[in-house]
Formats: sequence, structure tokens, C-alpha cells
Amino acid sequence: MNWRHSLSVIGLALATSLSFSAPVAANECELERPVRFAGMNWTSNLITVEIERFIMQHGYGCESRVETGGTLPMLAAIVRGDVDVMSEVWINSVSEAWDKGVAEGKVQSLGDIYTGGVEAWWIPKYVAERFPELKSVQDLPKFKEHFADPEDPSKGLLLTCPAGWACEVINTNLFKAYGLDDSYNLSSPGTGAALKAAITSAYKRKKNVVFYYWSPTPLLGKLDLVRLEMNPYKADGHACNTKAECAKPYAGSYPAATIKAGVNTEFAQQAPELLAFLQKVNIPTETLNGLLAWAEDEGAEADEAAQFFLKEHPELWQAWLPQDVAQRVQQAL
Repeated sequence: MNWRHSLSVIGLALATSLSFSAPVAANECELERPVRFAGMNWTSNLITVEIERFIMQHGYGCESRVETGGTLPMLAAIVRGDVDVMSEVWINSVSEAWDKGVAEGKVQSLGDIYTGGVEAWWIPKYVAERFPELKSVQDLPKFKEHFADPEDPSKGLLLTCPAGWACEVINTNLFKAYGLDDSYNLSSPGTGAALKAAITSAYKRKKNVVFYYWSPTPLLGKLDLVRLEMNPYKADGHACNTKAECAKPYAGSYPAATIKAGVNTEFAQQAPELLAFLQKVNIPTETLNGLLAWAEDEGAEADEAAQFFLKEHPELWQAWLPQDVAQRVQQAL
């Protein structure tokens, strides 16, 4: 779609779905304190949080704040009740801890926040064209010299997640399970930004590079990549791969990404209207990848990208809300 089509077109689309001719009375929040969001520091989560905060503020009259932290600390916080909402929970990466919280009645899973998410190991399309026989992870040892580690040229280099991310543990176990220790080194950049920079730099120079990445992200919205084949996914094998102390890592694949919203159970009981809204939030991954790419190109902050989304996609967010709430949100844009 054209991300920069005129706002007059947006206005026309809005006019066909909702009438905003008269001001709508302000709403009083059903919660007598700020809603506390988990602010995991990747872009899709930050933007989604700001979309939800804008709607809560202007549609429901609720104040909110963001608690900053990584996935595992925020997971512990929502179980304790120190955080109310995790807008983006990658269930496959934290399944044991999340399922435990659900079983204990501390947290609740809501709907799929995004549809079409994926985790995998990738090569650029130009690399696939250079080496047409490189189709799977099992093929990597035969091509190690083409992905040489600058600090250890006898081995190839595979870029993985930053230390401390759940996917770093999974990739380390997959690396062992596929027997890549003898032919490759595993490199964990210090941050998500450093991982992205390393991939982007190699791509711009048409260098050979193999790496882990996930979607929704602006990177997958911009680069032409090929997914390396892996053995079939098995639930018990993947469950072991999520543990740093996994005794027998399984040479399988990532499962289809399950990306849900989650809430603290006490919050859900205290704020049924907000819960009903959060249960309906869903953004197609293609739409989100485009939004992330726009935000990156424009240098937009998360709150700016959130308002851009709300202006561009009324057909999505209006479906999450009662009409009077949607009217208040639109009047605030």
C-alpha cells in the first residue's frame, strides 16, 4: 500500500464507517491508577504499546506508564502483579514460565497480537543464488569457507541473538544439535541493534552472511531473504531447546510463532472494558512490517509511529472498540 497517501483519502474512509461530527463526552477510566505496560525494548512491542496507550488515554480516559525491561524480567513482573499488560509475548520462547503463570492463575493469554510471525535462520537471496545447493541448515558445513569468521577463518560465522534473549538459548541448542560446532562459530552481538547493523552492512556489500532473525521486523520488510530449511518441529524437543541446561538439544525448527498479548489476572478482573479491548487487538504482520519500515525510514519515535498507524488504518483499530470509544480516539488524532 502507499504509506503516504493523502489524509483526505483516510478521512473519506473514516466517514464511511463512523460519524465524528459531534464531540463525544469524555470517559472515566474504570481503573483508579495508571495501567502499567511491559516495555520490552524491540520496536514492534514499543509501537504496539503506544497504540494501546493512546487508545486507553483518549478512548477510555485511562492514564498509563511503561515499565522498561527485558522479556524475562517483565514476565516475572506481570506474574507478581507489578505489570498489568505485556503487549507482545513470544509464547514459544517462554512457554514453560508463561504456562506456569497461567496454570497458577496469575496471568491470562489473550488473542494473537500479530498474525504471521516467524523465527528462522536466513541467508540473503543473492547468497542463495550464488550457492544454489545451500538450502538447509544441514548444508552449512559444506559452505563454511564462504561464511568465514574474520577472527577464526577456519570456521564459518553464524549470527544469533544478543545474550540474555530467550532466542539466544534456543539458537545455541540448535547450533549444538545440528553439529555445527566443528565448522562454525556462533556470534551474539551485544544488542538487537548491533545484530541488525551487522546483517544490514553485509547485505549492502553483498557479503555472504547467515543469521537468525524474526518477524514482524522492519528488516524482513526491507530485505530479500531466503529461509534455510530445518528438520520438523517437535514440541518436546523445542521445549528442551528453550532451556540453557538442555541435556539433549533437538535438531528441529522453530514452531510457527505464537505471539499473544498477556495480562495480569487481577488487572483483568478490575478492568473488564480494557480487557475486552485488549482481547481484540490484532495487527497483520505484513501491515506491521510496513509500519516498522516506515518508522525506521522516517526516524519516528514509537508514539509517532502509533499515531501514524491510527491515522492510516482505521479499518483495523475501529474493529477493536465500541463506537463511542472509537469516536473519542479519532477526535484526538
